[in-house]
Amino acid sequence: MKRLTLFGENVRVAFKAIRSNRVRAALTMAIIAFGIMSLVGILTAIDGIKGSLTNQFTMMGANSFSITTRSMHVQIGNQKMRTRNHTHITYREASEFKERFIEPAWVSVSFNASGLATLRYGNNETNPNVSIVGSDDNYTVVSGYELESGRNFSAEDIKGSRHVVIIGQEIVRFLFPGVDPLGKEISLSGLKLRVIGVLKSKGSSFMGGDLVSVIPITTARQYFSRPNITYSLNIMPFNPNNLEMMVSEAEGVFRIIRNLDPRDESDFNVQKSDTML
Repeated sequence: MKRLTLFGENVRVAFKAIRSNRVRAALTMAIIAFGIMSLVGILTAIDGIKGSLTNQFTMMGANSFSITTRSMHVQIGNQKMRTRNHTHITYREASEFKERFIEPAWVSVSFNASGLATLRYGNNETNPNVSIVGSDDNYTVVSGYELESGRNFSAEDIKGSRHVVIIGQEIVRFLFPGVDPLGKEISLSGLKLRVIGVLKSKGSSFMGGDLVSVIPITTARQYFSRPNITYSLNIMPFNPNNLEMMVSEAEGVFRIIRNLDPRDESDFNVQKSDTML
C-alpha cells in the first residue's frame, strides 16, 4: 500500500513538472518523436535499397553463373608492372568454350564495347553514357532481359555481322517519344544500326538497366576493336537443379581450354549470381 501511494505521488509530481514546463516538455517529446521517425525512416530506406539490389541481381539471370577474367598485377619498382597468368579471356577461348560445353544450358559470349556512347535518331540524341554490349543470341536470356517488342538476334545476324540493334527503354524515351522504334535506323559514331527489338524495362541499375543497347558480337568486334578485349561467358542451365554440377563442369572445361596443369590454380573467376548477391 505504501509503495502504491509512493508511485501515485511520483506520478502527480511528474505531471506537475510537465505542466509547469510545458514548452520544455513539448520540445522533449518532439525530439523523441523525430528520433523514432528518423530511425524508422533509415531502416525503411535500408530495406528498400536491399530489395532493389536483390531485384537487380535476380534480373541478371537467376540460377546462372559467369566466367570472367582474373587479372593479378604485381608492381616491380616504381613503374613496371607484370601480370600473373592471363589478363583477359580471348574471343577464341570464349567461342571454344561455347562449342565444347555440351551440358544442357544457355551459353552466352559478350563484351562491353562501350560505356560512353551517344545514339542519334534525326534531331534526337541520348546522353553520352549509353552502354553498348556486343553479344550473341543468348545474351538476353542469361542476363535476365525480356523483349517487349521485336525479335532477338538470329544466327544470320551474328554470322553476317549485320548492323542491327536491340535497345532499352531509356533509349526509346530519348530517341523515339511517341514513335514505334522498330525498323528505324539510328546512328552510333557513324555506324548505322536498324532497331529490331526493344527490351522490357529493368529500371535504373548499375548493371546497365534501361540505358543499354545490344549489337551482334561480330559487329561489335569490327567497330569497337581494341587491344586485349576481355570477353565474358554467362551460363544458365535449363534445369536450375543442375547449377552446382555445371559450375564444376564449366570450370574443368575452361581449364582445359586455358591449358592449365592440374596443379595450377584457375586463372579466371567462376561466379554464381547468388554469390554476387
